[in-house]
Amino acid sequence: MALRPDLFAVYVASQVFFLCAGSANSDGVSSLLQPYDFLYYSGVRSYFNGHWAKSAEMIEKSIVTKEALFKVRRQCYEECGATGEDALQKLDTEEGSLWDLFALDWVQKKAECLRFCVGRSVSHVGQLPVSTDIDYEFGSRNVYNFLQVTYYKMEKLKKAAAAAQTYFVANPTHLEMRNNIEKYRRMEEVTDDAFYDREMDSEKHWFLYDSAVQHEEASEWTQAVAAWRTCLNETLRHINECRVQCVVAAQRLPEDRGVDSVDGVFEKAAVLSLSLLSCQQSCITQVSMRPGRISSQNDLLPTQLEHLHIAQFKAGDVRGAVQTLRSLLLFYPSDKDSIDNLQLYQETLGGDNESQPAQEIVHYVKRSLQEKELLYFGMENLNYAFTDPDLWTPEDIVPESLRETWKAEKEKMIARPNEEEQEEVDDSGFFAGGPVRQVGVTITMDELLLNGTNRVVLDGVMTETECDRMVQLAAAVASAGDGYRGRRSPHTPHETLDGLTLLRAVKLAQDGLVNQTDAKLLHELGERARLLLHSYFRSPSGLYVAFTHLVCRSAIAGDQEGRMDLSHPVHVDNCLFEPDTRQCWKEPPAFIHRDLSAVLYLNDDFDGGELFFTNRDAKIVTAQVKPTCGRLVGFSSGPINPHGVTAVTKGRRCALALWFTKKKLYRDMEREEVENGWAPDGESAAQKDDKEGGGAPAPRNVRNQAPAKGRARERVTAGKDEL
Repeated sequence: MALRPDLFAVYVASQVFFLCAGSANSDGVSSLLQPYDFLYYSGVRSYFNGHWAKSAEMIEKSIVTKEALFKVRRQCYEECGATGEDALQKLDTEEGSLWDLFALDWVQKKAECLRFCVGRSVSHVGQLPVSTDIDYEFGSRNVYNFLQVTYYKMEKLKKAAAAAQTYFVANPTHLEMRNNIEKYRRMEEVTDDAFYDREMDSEKHWFLYDSAVQHEEASEWTQAVAAWRTCLNETLRHINECRVQCVVAAQRLPEDRGVDSVDGVFEKAAVLSLSLLSCQQSCITQVSMRPGRISSQNDLLPTQLEHLHIAQFKAGDVRGAVQTLRSLLLFYPSDKDSIDNLQLYQETLGGDNESQPAQEIVHYVKRSLQEKELLYFGMENLNYAFTDPDLWTPEDIVPESLRETWKAEKEKMIARPNEEEQEEVDDSGFFAGGPVRQVGVTITMDELLLNGTNRVVLDGVMTETECDRMVQLAAAVASAGDGYRGRRSPHTPHETLDGLTLLRAVKLAQDGLVNQTDAKLLHELGERARLLLHSYFRSPSGLYVAFTHLVCRSAIAGDQEGRMDLSHPVHVDNCLFEPDTRQCWKEPPAFIHRDLSAVLYLNDDFDGGELFFTNRDAKIVTAQVKPTCGRLVGFSSGPINPHGVTAVTKGRRCALALWFTKKKLYRDMEREEVENGWAPDGESAAQKDDKEGGGAPAPRNVRNQAPAKGRARERVTAGKDEL
């Protein structure tokens, strides 16, 4: 639509003003914002070329540019808010068949305003949508992973510490970054104030949420009310900001999304509008995702309202509690507890029930329901794909033909954090209680004593002499950080870790550096443990060794005072463990092929180092096992058995770590290589089984990797977190 003459001079003046102001921008951002993905990739290229200053400059520019782009979108959304209102008013007043032209007039005026407004600040290519890989890099804060190493190389240690802290907040299980932060803390030039989260503004509502909970726990109800109210407002602000980005950000056309059979103007317009509504509906999911979490928190707004009305009541603000409770009832109008509480509050007020729900909540719920109606219509009639992010959606909004699918999705959302259901189920296929066939081996602790499922402690698996031989073998040839890419302290900076694999032990024996009998004993112990556990856990299928690792953890002398961490944090062996949501995601990079785990202890002349099991939230310890020579602990590798190791505060703890799999494909091929060399005919027992049973040999050694799942994401990750 052409510029109207009365607006032309204003537009030209605005453009000239912006160009003049932009040229004097002290932030170093050009007058027209460039694509932040291009700036980021430029910084990454400089990183891998070792150009540290250029890398830091470009990555910082990408962060600043992204923030500036989002700010421009917000400003333009507000500036163009009233544009085209005259056309909208005609839709309600004009008679005849011109409504479509009035609607188009409004769309064009809005488009013209937004295009001009954004275009005066952002280059054309800077307005294009970025790839999903870039969304991932910034969403996961990988940009700060690069920055912390870059600043370290430049010896700008305070900036490196801030970047490390920012990355670690969103990636709390990243062991290398945690160790890097510990190293920064030991540097004299790095003070405590250097460790701050540069993305704090994007998660302010979570800081307020935690603060409100703390006030509740201390029964500080007045402060809790203030914190919950601020938290609620901040959450709504973040949701609104996200919704604005959906409106102003570039949208792909239907054909760009691979949508089939979208030929007509109305069909394309419908798909684009549904995409906008779907984006806005997903904002609650984004805002409900804590940094470092895999999944979002269900019912974030209703949860805050529930906390708020209880705090208000206990603080004596009953009238405020009534208003908040009425707001909560907009989400769940038939919730019995809320209705009972409302009756209690009204009786306390003497029957005064004039308080109405907060208008911002009324507007939020009303608009959300209208959006859902349109989206479900699109699902039913236009084959549009939409996943409802809310549990509170009323059933009558959903078309009857979609209700079964909707109910199934809703049940999944409800069941996701259900701790009791998750802890009662073990789908490993193991059944503890089978016979122990080795003479001299006794069951010391079973499932009952270990307070869990598919757990056992066996004693007498090794003799003292065998334990001594393995400890001496580790002392002689175990290498620092073996199995952890050479990281000497992979789990905690207060301990060192040395390891030895079976293949390396055999090669050292061939070179005459260790006794061949010790290498063979290392192999035999793995087979001994496999036979014992295969029998005890009554696996109906075969059980194969997936990986064997002789490992020693040593306390660093003089570095144990005031220590609060663990030798090995709580984890699950075959999935990505998320204690806060009690979930475990069976996907790479987890070793999802592992089915059974075991630890065979070699000594007890050290302090600490006890294995412990926890429940799903990793807070309550359900059982502990003290190491001693010849003690074998076995347990299923899945989420039924979260476990960790207490700090080794003195001495050296040595053990043989073993993992087993029921899938022959994932057996340890290094172990088979060793067996091939020892067998008289050059064939291992597994290979002979393959010939007899017609099976094909495994194509690769998978002991150090999880199986691929689809096409790998193309993004740079190599070594950028190493100091």
